[in-house]
Amino acid sequence: MQPSGEDELTRRWVPFAALTMACSVLASGCGAGSIDDAALRKRFAFAGIQPISVDEQPGALVELGEALFFDKELSGNRDIACASCHHPALASGDALSLPIGTGGVGLGPDRILALDRDLVPRNSPEIFNRGSEHWETMFWDGRVMETSTGFVSPAGQALPESLSSVLAVQALFPPTSRDEMRGAVGDIAVDGGLNELALIDDGDFTGIWDAIMKRVLEIPEYVEMFGAAFPAVDTDDLGFEHAAEAIAAYEAQAFAFAASPFDRYLTGDDGALSLAENRGAEIFVETGCVMCHSGPLLTDQAYHTLGVPQIGPGKAPDTPNDLGRYLVTSDDSDLYAFRTPPLRNVALTGPWMHDGAYTELETVIRHHLDPVGTCEAYESGELGGLPAAVPADAALDLLDPALDALYVLSDEEIDDLVAFLGALTDPAAEDLDQLIPDSVPSGLPVDR
Repeated sequence: MQPSGEDELTRRWVPFAALTMACSVLASGCGAGSIDDAALRKRFAFAGIQPISVDEQPGALVELGEALFFDKELSGNRDIACASCHHPALASGDALSLPIGTGGVGLGPDRILALDRDLVPRNSPEIFNRGSEHWETMFWDGRVMETSTGFVSPAGQALPESLSSVLAVQALFPPTSRDEMRGAVGDIAVDGGLNELALIDDGDFTGIWDAIMKRVLEIPEYVEMFGAAFPAVDTDDLGFEHAAEAIAAYEAQAFAFAASPFDRYLTGDDGALSLAENRGAEIFVETGCVMCHSGPLLTDQAYHTLGVPQIGPGKAPDTPNDLGRYLVTSDDSDLYAFRTPPLRNVALTGPWMHDGAYTELETVIRHHLDPVGTCEAYESGELGGLPAAVPADAALDLLDPALDALYVLSDEEIDDLVAFLGALTDPAAEDLDQLIPDSVPSGLPVDR
């Protein structure tokens, strides 16, 4: 059961009030003079911000997951893989404001939208550290989540029971999306055959998953790989939930990074941050960024209405609008609300926001400081021909009250805050080309 809007606001504001008091107690004259690193670390700890651990995944499961992650056999037209929108060379995203799904040609900024297709309505998120035990939700609207009684997902009662993590549940759904991977009725696959996945009803998740597994298990190498990863499961009993488990294991292993300068700072290394990054860290706390970007993943995994300009096709049934979390809950308090994104490696993962409306971190910060003014000045022309911004008046009328607490920052302070966000990058995440395999079992080309 989700908390009411009033309860959620209280949950977030009471700790923040205490945090603000801690600021005055631990570092009187916040922002003035030298920075007390010990006190600043205590303030991060108060917000639950701490280093994260990286768990080793079973080798055979990871090997299978890698193959499936890069293999276009999982898509209806055999023309797009999970990696097409979450590519190692593009910081586990696609470097686009809005993804180009099935029918597209190319990779990342060079990808071309097919004439008879539309853009996927929401930004393709990075997948860094998605295997962390701290994750409870997936997707911008949280339509996949873990609760005390089990997993919640669009599949409802059709969700397989054996799934072990919210990340594995998430992995089930991109192949079921027509825009992302499954395709449209009448599509012809790249091998010249009919796209049989597109013929299945949208709500028949079990039918879609069974059809994908039928394809995969017709490839002898996959039969061997599934046998190695799931030795206790007969081939006839394998389902797409096993593929999802493998994909999740691969993502958890390949995209886990926990050695940023900020992580070293949290563990006591006063010299891990530059002077500008250190000043930015203090600003991050003082201005209340930690109220929503809290916890080990630097996200509260809650939903907030920020009044971001809306671009692209929007989300059905209210296109070109996107009503956000409301489409999941039908609760008016969730109108135009989206989940707080995590910030680890954030400097690598633009464009930012739920629809990729901003291409500079500085602009993202300025939007938080002045949503109305930033929307009024917004121009979508910089996004390479995406449809013009949809007026955000309705969303601006519902802005999260947390935005009222943010300070007015100088240009220099914004620069410092951007510098701090850069310190959240693990250097090992900056070049991931080594993750790209040479081939996949289907023999279909691997995106490079």
